[in-house]
Amino acid sequence: MKMAQRIVALLVLVLVVAGTVFFWNPLWVADQQIRYHLWREGVESKYVEAGGYRMHYFEAPAAKGTAGTPLVLVHGLGARGEDWRVMIPALAAKGFHVYAPDLIGYGRSPKPDANYSIAMEEAAVMHFMDAVHLSRADVGGWSMGGWIAMKLALDHPELVDRLVVYDSAGIYFPPAFGPELFVPTDAGGVRKLMATLSPEPHDLPDFVTRDVLRKFAHDGWVIQRSMVAMESGHDLLDFRLHQLERPTLIVWGGKDELIPLSVGEKLHELIPHSALRVVEGCGHMAPLECSKPVVASTVDFLRADPPIEGGEKVISAAK
Repeated sequence: MKMAQRIVALLVLVLVVAGTVFFWNPLWVADQQIRYHLWREGVESKYVEAGGYRMHYFEAPAAKGTAGTPLVLVHGLGARGEDWRVMIPALAAKGFHVYAPDLIGYGRSPKPDANYSIAMEEAAVMHFMDAVHLSRADVGGWSMGGWIAMKLALDHPELVDRLVVYDSAGIYFPPAFGPELFVPTDAGGVRKLMATLSPEPHDLPDFVTRDVLRKFAHDGWVIQRSMVAMESGHDLLDFRLHQLERPTLIVWGGKDELIPLSVGEKLHELIPHSALRVVEGCGHMAPLECSKPVVASTVDFLRADPPIEGGEKVISAAK
């Protein structure tokens, strides 16, 4: 009887501790769930010395029995490798050997005192590819990551086979927001950011919002420096994209309010022979929230022989 009581008491204690951890650190708990899911899917969490930094990355070999086409995925502003959590295993299952690094300043990579420019992050991707022994790869970039990927393809076309950009920055457009959007300081700012990123934002409980704000207060300086560097215009690609020779796919959420579809259409106009796919009903988070058609479009493009050139297509989010 006493043993049963002790077991019950221990279980109650475990539940109390778990509930306390979740209440005070919900983002940490969510991260553990994401990483466990990735591990279950065969995605490995690794570190590598690259360009003088110990960069964190996820790696997912292709399905057993295949060498896999190397594919590097570059995340966006304020993001990290985990944001590719749906696409990494899905693309690996389709025969790609996927690498998703945390850029310098983001995720579990170092946060040095630096300017965090597009050029700096491009160099980080180059050093990463060299460190994991990739002489060439297909490259995908999301938002700011698309800007980095396009610059890489322009500056070092020998490193890039095919290019896919998702709701990408990189050319000038008049934003409908200020830089404060990306580093909110109160609950209203968090709600505004989420509503800008997704046409169907989730309502966060107060304790989760508090944890989100703590994270921005701790790491927001990196985002702010990235924004300053981007707003300087030094790395804008408006007058260079006509030189981009790599086969390029542009994927866009039709309801993107952060970087509107008109920017994707302009990229399509500027990049020779590019193809445009618009996922109806999706916002800036299309690779996460509308992953099924995004993965399908990506695989179709990267596998096409000869490469797909030109054309526009609207695809359903449910496809």
